Amino acid sequence: MHESDLNSLLARVATGDSDAFAQFYDATCDRVYGMTLRVLRDPGYSEEATQETYLAVWRNADSYDPRSGSALSWILTLAHRRAVDRVRSESAATRRTVAYGIADTGREIDEVSESVERREIARLIHTGLEKLTPLQRQAIELAYFHGLTYREVSEHLGVALPTVKSRIRDGLIRLRQAVPGLAAVG
Repeated sequence: MHESDLNSLLARVATGDSDAFAQFYDATCDRVYGMTLRVLRDPGYSEEATQETYLAVWRNADSYDPRSGSALSWILTLAHRRAVDRVRSESAATRRTVAYGIADTGREIDEVSESVERREIARLIHTGLEKLTPLQRQAIELAYFHGLTYREVSEHLGVALPTVKSRIRDGLIRLRQAVPGLAAVG
């Protein structure tokens, strides 16, 4: 079909002529579908983009200006824009899905690794505490596991503050020596 024929068909489509639309579709659909398929590389998406293009032609045929170019170039431009928009939309959706998946997986991995690390630290401390004297262990447990201050530990045990400080300091030194991995973890 000649370009002038397409231009006149498109002018009739602008007036709501469905027969002209059917003729315009028959004359251009292979080119429109082929162009969208080259951009999208997916037959299903190409069919949708082609359908959306012809819907736009039906709704906006009155916006076509023959002085701006041929009817064929106008519809191919519409189709190309729709196809590119679809590619961008799919790419953005994929990026969002991947970003969400990474963020979601990252949290699970972080929670699991933190839990494992906490258990390992607890195991190392328990192992090391067994190697302390009962007086050192008691002072450290009160200070670090029960949250008492050195003064409160002193009052609780009924011993002088300097004695409590010495027991805790010596106990921590002995704990680090007994469990070498503890210094690296903490």
